[in-house]
Amino acid sequence: MRIKEVVLYKMKMKMRHPFTTSFGTEHERLFLLVEVKDEDGLSGWGECVTSEKPLYSEEFTQSSWYMLNHLLVPMVLNKEIEHPDHLQSLFDVFKRNNMAKSALDGAFWDLYAKTKGLPLSNALGGTKSQIEVGISLGIEENIENLYESIKRKVDEGYKRIKIKIKPGKDLDVIEKVRSRFPNIPLMADANSAYTLDDVETLKAMDQYNLMMIEQPLTSGDLIDHAKLQKEIQTPICLDESIHSYEDARQAIELGSGKIINMKIGRVGGLSQARKIHDLCKHENIPLWCGGMLESGVGRAHNIAITTLSNFTLPGDTASSSRYWHKDIIEPEVVVNNGVLDVPEAPGIGYEVNRKEVEKNTVERSVLK
Repeated sequence: MRIKEVVLYKMKMKMRHPFTTSFGTEHERLFLLVEVKDEDGLSGWGECVTSEKPLYSEEFTQSSWYMLNHLLVPMVLNKEIEHPDHLQSLFDVFKRNNMAKSALDGAFWDLYAKTKGLPLSNALGGTKSQIEVGISLGIEENIENLYESIKRKVDEGYKRIKIKIKPGKDLDVIEKVRSRFPNIPLMADANSAYTLDDVETLKAMDQYNLMMIEQPLTSGDLIDHAKLQKEIQTPICLDESIHSYEDARQAIELGSGKIINMKIGRVGGLSQARKIHDLCKHENIPLWCGGMLESGVGRAHNIAITTLSNFTLPGDTASSSRYWHKDIIEPEVVVNNGVLDVPEAPGIGYEVNRKEVEKNTVERSVLK
């Protein structure tokens, strides 16, 4: 592949419903799209899943805009790239900035799959024609609103319910939800809101038969999570602690958790995600694909990676309509009874709606 042009789109899209976590509430998303074009004019698309502020990680949309414009894209323009896996060795010169790297990586993978006439899932080595998905529900001030959301999503067939928690909005909420819905597959996501001082609170969650508690302790930590996992029965799922293959390897050796949430942007792209997948499969650590409130482009990449065999738990790739009044792909992602059909068209399997992209673009950069 030889890239003749890269177009970067800074996008602002209003969310259908506000989404609240321990980090705060999001009403709209400021994120980036990357379009790479080869000599024949064929396009590949990727998404940079940053937020406007560096709350989830140190990256944020404006920093990734700079990284892509001035550092990453110039490394690939008019260069011969045989395979997307080769990008990692180029990008390694720059520390972290995984979400920016992932956006360009994803665009290359889409283009590569299209040049081979393959669905992206097959190009990655995936074999599933359908994937099971769950739903992630934000923190609600009114418990009745949470009950209503859970019932609606259970009725829609979602295979797992994830609720966000934080200190003061945890045990009481979980107890009430479990009492109202005693048999649903339920997990809690703490987004790094606790410390080892909260071990008794976290121990108390064992009685509620949770599938897992996601990232209870600080972002990047492995040691304290290993200590905590020895104290509680509920499996710990690591999210913000896993940014690389080495993080995953060390977490497994330390016993820092029993499950890993794979986010493509967090680990630096599809090539790295696939490498971590193979490690976890060998070590019998189940995976599921987490969400970053993606538009349809990022959602399509999540679907593709989830077709790999060790993604054995329902992920967060809900229908487009869960988040957006109108998505930027056609057709939109639609979940039926908790199951997604994997697209069979080459590349990401969806057409990017350029009219919607332009409608939501606040800044554009063309690099040749």
